[in-house]
Amino acid sequence: MAPLNSETSALASANGDLADVRKRFWALTFGSIGVVYGDIGTSPLYALREAVLAASGGGGTVTPEAVYGVLSLIFWSLIVVVTIKYVLILLRADNNGEGGTLALTALAFRALGRRTPLVLALGTIGAAMFYGSTLITPALSVLSAVEGLNVATAAFGPYVLPITVAILLALFSVQSHGTAWISSWFAPITTVWFAVIAIAGAVEIAANPAVLAALNPIYGLQFLLTHGVVGLITLGAVFLVATGSEALYNDLGHFGRRPIQTAWLFFVLPSLLLSYFGQGALVLAKPETIANPFYLLFPDWALYPMVALATVATAIASQAVISGAYSITRQAMQLGFLPRMEVRHTSEALAGQIYMPRVNYLLLTGVLLLVFMFRSSGELAAAYVLAVATTALAAGLLGFIVIWKAWKWRLWTTALVMIPLTIADSSFVVASLLQLFKGAWLPVLVGALLILIMVTWRRGTRLLATKTRRVEVPFEPLVKSLEQRPPYIAPGTAVFLTSDPEFAPTALLHNLKHNKVLHDHNVILTIVNEDIPRVVKDRVEMEPISERFMRLILHFGFMERPNVPKALALARKQGWHFDIMTTSFFLSRRSVRPDPRSGMPPWQDRLYIFLAHNADDASSYFQLPTDRVVEIGTQVTV
Repeated sequence: MAPLNSETSALASANGDLADVRKRFWALTFGSIGVVYGDIGTSPLYALREAVLAASGGGGTVTPEAVYGVLSLIFWSLIVVVTIKYVLILLRADNNGEGGTLALTALAFRALGRRTPLVLALGTIGAAMFYGSTLITPALSVLSAVEGLNVATAAFGPYVLPITVAILLALFSVQSHGTAWISSWFAPITTVWFAVIAIAGAVEIAANPAVLAALNPIYGLQFLLTHGVVGLITLGAVFLVATGSEALYNDLGHFGRRPIQTAWLFFVLPSLLLSYFGQGALVLAKPETIANPFYLLFPDWALYPMVALATVATAIASQAVISGAYSITRQAMQLGFLPRMEVRHTSEALAGQIYMPRVNYLLLTGVLLLVFMFRSSGELAAAYVLAVATTALAAGLLGFIVIWKAWKWRLWTTALVMIPLTIADSSFVVASLLQLFKGAWLPVLVGALLILIMVTWRRGTRLLATKTRRVEVPFEPLVKSLEQRPPYIAPGTAVFLTSDPEFAPTALLHNLKHNKVLHDHNVILTIVNEDIPRVVKDRVEMEPISERFMRLILHFGFMERPNVPKALALARKQGWHFDIMTTSFFLSRRSVRPDPRSGMPPWQDRLYIFLAHNADDASSYFQLPTDRVVEIGTQVTV
């Protein structure tokens, strides 16, 4: 009986493990509904309305031809852009489990073996336009939710803007306290939201099932081919249904590919389609409901509860976008696109829960400016499409490179899969450009400013490094010289931070020059940011140079915040004797001055100096103990 009991026990254990795996899978699937799909899930508030109004010439009579054409375009946009491109293809292009435009950029760098200008440009444009959409999402979604009060009575009209501003102020003010305490409610609330909009749409479809004929792509193609410029403008408005698709890819690291795919294919996509086709059925039966077909799907008694639910759902969608802005900013800093900024962790349990004060203030300022400038969701919609469509196009082109080079597909196979998707993305970008003077200029302006900042920071940093290297002293000859004629030796350990371990750190040279002292133990520390999300193995590299000198290299991924003391504890496990209480960290604080021969225009010099002066200091960024840091000031020209 013993073998039987042993086998039974093993089988029970295996079944238990399988049950745990399934439980975790469904928990992640449920959680993804609240975080990943909040943005795309609130698009029914305004997407069909804006698209049908565009198809009707902006204010003309709503025709069945326009409704069928728009519904057909909506259906196939969700299938081609979101389902095929993002859910089935790009979710497989993960960078060690992480997704997003910058993660894809880093993956493309690694696949090509170098940082090429094309990939750098695509990553910069994609990230910049993502910021543009991040500004618009909270303003557009919250405005569209609160505008439901106008459906109940026009008396609420003057209060829509103040209510929207109050909600946005509350949303941004709680960021510094973290959102972990409330995020557990995101999935239940968003699930209820999807279920309610699906049921409301299904009821209307049951009353007018002829609307399902719009599943035929002929209606969409015929509308585009017969309506010229109006057809293109409509195509741009239709892309509103795909806004938020980038979140599927950005949140890959939090939930994983399979849970995100399952939630989309079996719950989110059907719910969205039922809502859109239900609104279409309503407008076919009552063309006057185009004023706000989403809220008019519901009976009068349900209107105020739906406005409340929509407001909470749009706040959740905005929260996901704000968190995404923090995350992509941290990635951009680690990859060298932006200067260092303060990062605060708001949760001890969740490493991804961060708060960045400067980003938060800039986002709040931008969002409030948009609300006061455009004053309605309809006016903001045109601005939204171009930002999201450009981000999607950049992701598609980066995906082409990764599939070809990293996945080792043949070029013609990659082209066969990705070129049709790129053509679809390009058509949406071209269509949204037609609205350039009706609001689409906004993400172009925001994106251009961010691209300018990123390019200036990278170029200035490279020029500064080149200029500094000309006057730097090679490290190993200096060590030999110090061994032959040693200065006064002070007890303790000195850690000198430098970006290039082959040359003597500036702080070390100034310490020798002005203080004429050398510590008993000296560590030349270099921080290396890798093109992977997190470094799991080989974080610490140690190389003894002499009895008093050692070279130490710490590796961090672009999703990590460098923590030097914690990494040094790993070095101690590898045999380095280190006592934090007898260790001083020497940093070189550079005061940057303009140089007419810098290679950059004077205005770009001034912009770089402004960015450098406002960057977070190294001691805070690397989480060094403040009472063990010595800063030595130097002046450099760029």
